Amino acid sequence: MTRNPIINDTKMKTVGGLAAAIIGLTGLFSAALDTTPASAATPTTAATAAAAPVTTPASADPAPATSDHSTASKQLALNYQPQPNFYWCGPAAARNALTTTGHDITMADLAHQMGTTEAGTNSANDITAALNKVTGSDTYHTTELANPTISGQQADTVKHDIITTIDDNRAVVANIAGTATDTDGTTHSYQGGHYIAIHGYRDNGNQVEIADSANPNTAHYWINTTDLANWMATRGYSH
Repeated sequence: MTRNPIINDTKMKTVGGLAAAIIGLTGLFSAALDTTPASAATPTTAATAAAAPVTTPASADPAPATSDHSTASKQLALNYQPQPNFYWCGPAAARNALTTTGHDITMADLAHQMGTTEAGTNSANDITAALNKVTGSDTYHTTELANPTISGQQADTVKHDIITTIDDNRAVVANIAGTATDTDGTTHSYQGGHYIAIHGYRDNGNQVEIADSANPNTAHYWINTTDLANWMATRGYSH
């Protein structure tokens, strides 16, 4: 701060000079009491403000999600029952899937609706029709995978359909054939074909949870979604 020459002038002798000194002192005192103007936020105040984190208001829209959701998962509660014979896997898978939406129907009723015989249930189309009849809607659709080899695009579609269906709080029913290995290293083989319910996903849909009616000792297991897609090759699924 610059020194005030009025304060340092100790030689003032007249009343007028003394009055001027008092006025000068009063001005200095008032200036000293004045608060710091807004423009004086530098450097300390401005630096502190710049370092403070930016907080998004609660009412603001959230930031767009990134493409990496490696922990995204969802599981639907499923009331599991095993199939009572070797050919009711279709009715059993559909029955187990329907429990995720609170529907209570017997495998016998579903077997009648699907036309299931000892030769099994014809296709995923019969499963879809039964699911829609029980739920009283046309929500379920059938996707067929006619070729013996699954493309990358088809595998992505399978993953998308499973996530979308489970996020809609419905389980998927898949028609599979052949052999696949789950994430624990256990092999599951159904050379003549089989139906399973899918009621959960994790790792952003890269793995799915199976409810398998064939054996209550392996009622639930996880499998990589691409492996499931290949397991469904030449068959299809209801979603």
